[in-house]
Amino acid sequence: MRVLAIESSCDETGVAVYDQEKGLIANQLYSQIAMHAMYGGVVPELASRDHIRKTVPLIKAALHEASCGPSDIDAVCYTAGPGLIGALMVGATVARSLAYAWNCPAVPVNHMEGHLLAPMLEDNPPAYPFLALLVSGGHTLLIKVDGFAAYSILGESIDDAAGEAFDKTAKLLDLPYPGGPLVSELAKNGNPRAFKFPRPMTDRPGLDFSFSGLKTAASNALMHIDSSGGTKADIAASFEAAVTDTLVIKCSRALDQIGFNRLVVAGGVSANQRIRSALGELMDRRGGEIYFPRLSFCTDNGAMIAYAGMQRFLAGERAGNQIKVHPRWSLESVCINRSPAAD
Repeated sequence: MRVLAIESSCDETGVAVYDQEKGLIANQLYSQIAMHAMYGGVVPELASRDHIRKTVPLIKAALHEASCGPSDIDAVCYTAGPGLIGALMVGATVARSLAYAWNCPAVPVNHMEGHLLAPMLEDNPPAYPFLALLVSGGHTLLIKVDGFAAYSILGESIDDAAGEAFDKTAKLLDLPYPGGPLVSELAKNGNPRAFKFPRPMTDRPGLDFSFSGLKTAASNALMHIDSSGGTKADIAASFEAAVTDTLVIKCSRALDQIGFNRLVVAGGVSANQRIRSALGELMDRRGGEIYFPRLSFCTDNGAMIAYAGMQRFLAGERAGNQIKVHPRWSLESVCINRSPAAD
């Protein structure tokens, strides 16, 4: 079995081919970062138009890389949400058109499930069950994963996600887009104890996240930077330390709550080295296991959609007659073989 997958939820166009026996056999990716940089962030209309220009050439390149043709594809998978509605519609429309032309099924995939399953593409994939921490630009989620498509959300961001807080803090520090990675780079030269930032919602029960206050703390620190004797690097380091500590505290609390000792961390922010190191130390202290996707699979890509799409295809999932996308789409709503342990 082979599937071709299209990812177009935001500002990356990804196309991949996944073989049930051989694994990932093609992976093509185009990033729109340079185009959006001049605007300081993603412009949805421009993102949609660029997906239109890039999707078909990337499909041709992926088929060439995989040394296969349309007759070798058993299903076409696509990101149906969450994401920017215009960008999602481009990928969904192309995928459904190909499936019709190639006389094969189309399979919709949840973008966050793609991130969740990205570590399954590695040589040493995690076994079920596990706790998953998904940290991306628009989402911060703690998920109890009992098996494929058996997900229970334990906690989520109630305002800014971690990635959004990184990007907004980057703007405060006059760093160019995309600012999140640049905050981390600047933090390497700063003192993480120079400013006392809060660890949001860690002093109360529960597993939800709130990172908007950290942006405010960074803004206040910047206003008083001259009198404090600190630097922008100190603000970046203090901010990054606060996010990291918050994620570690919440993950530890969640692991205690569900009794698991296996942690999967995925999404764009999972590429942050300080966060990786701190969560790795947490699992070392607990005698547990931790899994990350490779850095190239932390950000949006077609490979993760291809893997998730293959699992959905094998489970019998098929798209209906209408082309539907979901700008907001909960992971719990896509559970198709929810185990009793997940209830």
